[in-house]
Amino acid sequence: MISVEDARARILALAAPLGTETVSLLDACGRVLAEPVIAQRTQPPFAASAMDGYAVRAQDCQSGAQLAVIGEVAAGTRSNRKLGPGEAMRIFTGAPLPAGADAVLIQEDAQRIEDSASAGAPRITATTSVAVGENIRRPGIDFETGETGLEAPKRLTPRDIALAAAMGHAWLSVYRAPRVALLALGDELRLPGEALGDAQIVSSNNFALAAQSRAWGADPWLLPIVPDDLDALIDAIRVAASADLLLTLGGASVGDHDLARPAFASLGMTPDFYKIAMRPGKPLMAGRLPANMGGKLVLGLPGNPVSAMVCAELFLRPALERLQGLPGTAPTRVLARLAHDLPANGPREHYMRGLVERIESESRVTVFESQDSSRLSLLSRANALAVRPPQDAPRKAGDVLECIIL
Repeated sequence: MISVEDARARILALAAPLGTETVSLLDACGRVLAEPVIAQRTQPPFAASAMDGYAVRAQDCQSGAQLAVIGEVAAGTRSNRKLGPGEAMRIFTGAPLPAGADAVLIQEDAQRIEDSASAGAPRITATTSVAVGENIRRPGIDFETGETGLEAPKRLTPRDIALAAAMGHAWLSVYRAPRVALLALGDELRLPGEALGDAQIVSSNNFALAAQSRAWGADPWLLPIVPDDLDALIDAIRVAASADLLLTLGGASVGDHDLARPAFASLGMTPDFYKIAMRPGKPLMAGRLPANMGGKLVLGLPGNPVSAMVCAELFLRPALERLQGLPGTAPTRVLARLAHDLPANGPREHYMRGLVERIESESRVTVFESQDSSRLSLLSRANALAVRPPQDAPRKAGDVLECIIL
C-alpha cells in the first residue's frame, strides 16, 4: 500500500493538460483560462463623473457660491461647451467631464435656485466646497490598454467574465473540458427506478461521481452498468476509451468477482498502483490505457459509494484539474478543535465524516460516531472530512484536527 500523497503524485504524473478551444463569454464561466487576458482598451477611456451632480471648476465652487448651469451631459454623450468662471453643468454618473471642469459637486450638495422671473440660465447654490478631482474617475483608473487582467491558467468566475468583457474580449481561449466515462461494475447494481431483486441494490455512485465531475469542470459520460463478466467489461472499456478519463466504480479489489484489473491487464495496461493506506477507499487503481487505445488516464475507484466519493475528493478532483491545465493541488485543509474525545487511529490515514461549525471565534468539528462507509446518509449530512494520521494517538476534546471542507 502507498500513502495518499504518493498516490496523488502518481495520478498527477499520469495526467497531462488537454488541448484548448475558443468559447464565447457566455460559455466561459467555470472553464480554465488557457491564455492571459490583455486589455484591448483603457477603462475608463476619459475622465468621468463618479456621481450624479454638477461638473464645476473647484476654484469657483466654495460653500455658498452661486453657479450658472449652462447645460447637461449624460452617460454616452459629450458636451461641446467649455466651462467658464462661475459656470456649472448638470452631469450624470459615467458621463465624460466637460472641458474646463475639474470636480463634480454631488446633487445633494447643490440647491437649485428657482426663479421663474429670471430669463437667464438656471442657477445652483453650493452648500459645500469641492476639491480638484473630487468625484471624478480619472482615465485608466481601472486598467489601461495592454495591461494583463487575468493570468492563465485560472478557473473563470463571474467576476473574471465581467473583467474580460470590460477589457474588450468577446471570446476566450480555455482548456477543453475533460470527457469522463463512468463505468459502474456489478451484477448487484440496478438504476434508480428499476425493479430490484432480493440481492440487488440501487447504483448511486455513478450518479454521484458524474455530479462531482461536472462540478469540477468535466463532461461526464454515464455508460450502462457492466455485469460481472470479463468479456462484457473489456467491451465496455473499449467503448469508453474514447473519453479523456475512464473511471471504473467497483471491481478494483482482489476478490473473485473483482474484474477491473484482469480486464485492463488483458488490454495491455499495467496499473501504477492499486492499494492506498487510507480509510475509506483502500482499493484504488490508477494507470494509463496502452497507446493503441489512446493512452487515456484510468482511475478505478471503490464500489462503495462513500469510499468512491471520498477518493474522488482526494484524487479525481486533482486529476481533472491537471487535465484542465491547473496544477492539481491537494484539497485545502483547515484547522478545527474537536468537540469530543476520539479513540486512537489505526494504521491507515482516516478521513472521518463530520460537521465543522464556527462557534464564537473558532472552528469546532464534531466527528460522527459511526464511520461505516456504506452510510450515504452520514456523508450527506457531513460538511467536512476530519483527517487522522496513521497510528494517531487518542485525541481529547479541544485538540486540533485538520479538516477538508466538502
